[in-house]
Amino acid sequence: MRIVRPTPCKVVVAGTGFGRIYLDAIGLAPKQYRLAGILARGSNHSMRCAREHGVPLFTDIGDIPEDVEIVCVVLRSGSIGSPGTELTKRLLARGFHVLQEHPVHAAEITECLRLSRANDTAYAINTLYPNLEPVRQFLAAAEQLRRRRRILCVDAACNSQVSYPLLDLLGHALGGLRPWSFNSCPPPPGQPFSNLYATIAGVPTTLHVHNQVHPEDPDNHGLLMHRISLFCDGGVLTLSDTHGPVLWNARMHSPRDANGRLQLSGPGTERLACRSTSLLDSAPPPSFHDIFARIWPTAMIRALDALRADIADPQRRVHTGRWALDVSLAWHELSGQLGTPELIRPVSPEPLPLEKLVRRKGRKRPAGCGQKKLEK
Repeated sequence: MRIVRPTPCKVVVAGTGFGRIYLDAIGLAPKQYRLAGILARGSNHSMRCAREHGVPLFTDIGDIPEDVEIVCVVLRSGSIGSPGTELTKRLLARGFHVLQEHPVHAAEITECLRLSRANDTAYAINTLYPNLEPVRQFLAAAEQLRRRRRILCVDAACNSQVSYPLLDLLGHALGGLRPWSFNSCPPPPGQPFSNLYATIAGVPTTLHVHNQVHPEDPDNHGLLMHRISLFCDGGVLTLSDTHGPVLWNARMHSPRDANGRLQLSGPGTERLACRSTSLLDSAPPPSFHDIFARIWPTAMIRALDALRADIADPQRRVHTGRWALDVSLAWHELSGQLGTPELIRPVSPEPLPLEKLVRRKGRKRPAGCGQKKLEK
């Protein structure tokens, strides 16, 4: 087994597209990790990245030094027509511990786990989003909710590009994925969302998936990323967006008096004193600059920390592998029900400032807005 030194752990990043987030992450944790190089094909962009980070550029895995412990493979996997998994397999066979970016097909994960066991290395899939701070807060609250109440049903929405991590999030929120099932309802023409009635961890779940993609710009034009609501008899816990905030909507329930009328105040209505909606975090939601510069890199460090824990404890690797397989298998079934995304080519959206949506105090309402005159 390739021994990981206490600190700092030497890491190589393969890929300089989304791999830029990994490069930034490693720079934020110098006591834990040290960037030992970049593995890429040698494009001008990858050479510039290597110069900016002051590390060597490797164009072949044979060039990676033996004292490197972890390689992050941030290339698309074979399931979507790219060499990420083949590279991962070669790295595992050489004895490196590997963190691979999602999505990865279950058959590919199975082969990588086999190589991982054969070479006494750790292998994990990084789905990013469960390690984001707002999502961690949501998942921690979901765990407390499960301990106290039964989750009655789930309503969730996402863009098809991030459906793989949505299942990872739902599995963590519900304490597992099995048993699962997906039944799609074909949308009528012009409807951007596909709806599915599903079961996840035995819990009735409704999924709304924006199943449209711009073929030349697949990372943009999604109508949303992730939105999840967990319903119980006490209220609704909601991750309103991938990056927060997390909301708790208490259930409105009024007792009735002896005549059957709802009691809205007075003795016996103490439960109505609670807020209808509460924010679990008072911090303001982040800007997109902050998401890219801090929140995502911090999540990458958590994924690396989890891999190091797997390296130190082979039993953890078994659980990590099984979980990765379940997520991928469920995603395969979900994708089969969704079918091929509709191809769209919209123009880039214009920014819409919040100020344009907020009515100023004291501003008179236009005639006709709630002031319609009665006809004579």
